Amino acid sequence: MKKDDAVYLGHIIDLADKISQRVKGKSRDNFDSNEDLRIVLTHLVQTIGEAARRVSPAFQKDHPEVPWSDIIGMRHRIVHDYMDVDEDIVWDVVTFELPKFIQKIRPLIPTERT
Repeated sequence: MKKDDAVYLGHIIDLADKISQRVKGKSRDNFDSNEDLRIVLTHLVQTIGEAARRVSPAFQKDHPEVPWSDIIGMRHRIVHDYMDVDEDIVWDVVTFELPKFIQKIRPLIPTERT
């Protein structure tokens, strides 16, 4: 594994942990009524996509179990079509998809990082 890949994977885990802390105990109503929460979560999802985009193509190819293109595509959608970000999708990502994604990423990080 390239050193940079390990750094980006670790960053993804750190960001995911931040998301998990912010959604813990929150409902969809909390999300809908709290603009700051929506902004922060959307930004963190975007940043995870940016880190995933920087993981080497070789590493991505070696780990097809990780939905790299979906993660990176979400980042592109937030950045380039920011006025049309679907908050239903953001909520689904942070509450349902992220935990599954993290289960796939965490084992890929060298043990001295985790």
